[in-house]
Order: sequence, then C-alpha cells, then structure tokens
Amino acid sequence: MANIPALASYSGPIERLGGLTNLVFRTGDMCLRIPGEGTEEYIDRANEAVAAREAANAGVSPEVLYSDPATGLMVTRFIDNIETMSVAKFREREGAAARAGEAFQRLHSSDAVFPFRFDLFAMIDEYLGVLAGKDVALPPGYHDVVAEAGTVRAALAMHPIALAPCHCDPLCENFLDTGERMWIVDWEYSGMNDPMWDLGDLSVEGEFTPAQDAELLHAYFGREPTATEQGRVVIYKAMCDLLWTLWGLIQLANDNPAEDFRAYADGRFARCNALMADRAFEAHVEAVRASR
Repeated sequence: MANIPALASYSGPIERLGGLTNLVFRTGDMCLRIPGEGTEEYIDRANEAVAAREAANAGVSPEVLYSDPATGLMVTRFIDNIETMSVAKFREREGAAARAGEAFQRLHSSDAVFPFRFDLFAMIDEYLGVLAGKDVALPPGYHDVVAEAGTVRAALAMHPIALAPCHCDPLCENFLDTGERMWIVDWEYSGMNDPMWDLGDLSVEGEFTPAQDAELLHAYFGREPTATEQGRVVIYKAMCDLLWTLWGLIQLANDNPAEDFRAYADGRFARCNALMADRAFEAHVEAVRASR
C-alpha cells in the first residue's frame, strides 16, 4: 500500500472482502485488489485495466483510482449501501434480474472499446494448452463434447452479430445492487464479444428460473426477444459451462483453496452435457442457423 499513491497515506481499518481467485480488501472509501497466485497464466492485466476504466466511463463499474498491469494491483472506488449479489439474492431482491439486464444494455450500447477479443473456442484451446502441462484429468468425454460444439460454432458463424464490450464472466458476486441500480465489477475476462454471451452466462451463474430469464431479457431488449436472440442466449448457456469447466480445472491444478474445484468442473460439464442433449437445444441452434 505504501507504494500505491491512492493508499500511501491510508491508516484506517482494512476489511477483507470476497473473491474466488484474488484477495480483495476495503480500505475506507476504496477497494484494493491483489491478484491471486497463478492468475498471470491466463489473465491479461493490461487488458483488464483498460476495460475497467472503460466500464467505469460507461457508468456500470466503480471509478478506477490506480492500476498496475505489471503486478495486477488495482484500486477502485468503494460503493456504499450495496448488496453483493448471490444466487439467493437474485431471487430474493425484487427487480434484480431486470437491473442486471439494464446494466448490460448500458455497457453493450456504450462506445467502450476493450482491447481483448473474447473468442470462446480460442479460449478453450488456450485453457487446454495450460492444462496440458498440469497433472489434472479432464472430465470423461470432454473432447467429444468440444467436437459436438462444432455445430454450434458453425451456426453462430453463419450470422455473426456486431461485437460489443462485454463482461464475459458474470458471476453473481460480480454484481453490486443498490436496489435501484446494478453495478458490475471484476473485468479480468472482459473483451469484445457477442453480447448474448453475458446474458446466457449470467442466467447460468445465477441459476435463473424461466421467470428470471424473461425479466432479464425483457429489461435488456425493452421487448420480448426474438427466437434467434433467445437461441443465442441458450447456446451460450451451454458454451459458458464448457469453457468454465476448464477454468475450474486450472484452479484445481493451482491448488486454489477457495472451493472444491473438482466438483465445480465436473458439475459444470454435466450441466453442459444435459443442456446440449435436450431436444430443445437443437431447436435453438436451428433458430440461430435460420436467422435472417
């Protein structure tokens, strides 16, 4: 802290906050983020720093007071009177899904430009490369499902939509709710992406019910989604589980004690398998393939 201008003179209390891979502390009206061990293998801190500032300028994330891409240290403004969201809080807090949809709409429609291109299939290959040098087993059948996902990839590629600045890792805990407005934090995986990824991934992370999905999408679009839009969201529900399965295995290999990452990875892969095996999934892929 002595080497960070924003915190050099701070002498008040220090409060540990949450975080799966990083150490996060409240220091008065500021937050200090110290990157977790091993995260440099798969996080581009220079990209994150730009994205965090751009997201703040778009009005969806706290002001960035300090960032050092070389070390990953970051200091942001602390937002008072908020609830850090969870699966339960997204269900309990009236209008929470809608506020998340509105926040995504502000972000995606902003003129922010993130330096990284979030390419799902390239990231799967990258994560597989990281795991190739580690003593961790993939779930049985993982490569078979990646091969099956080729059909999904082809359908998405037939009708690409304009890329937008996306969060790309919308864990519930990355949302801070005032009851009137939803803020989004943690831009480690952010990039220019299909905006439907953010909607599908949040639905998965929040274990949204059909009613919550409807609330999220209606707030985002200001109307009911088309079959094609709905199809892209559902496709990304499966694809985010396919990707984050590998992320969980990297955490396991790095001995991250935050949770049981073997169970995390196996659970996400099982959910991906189940969704892709559902006959309705094929109809969603076809809706995307047939879009005009």
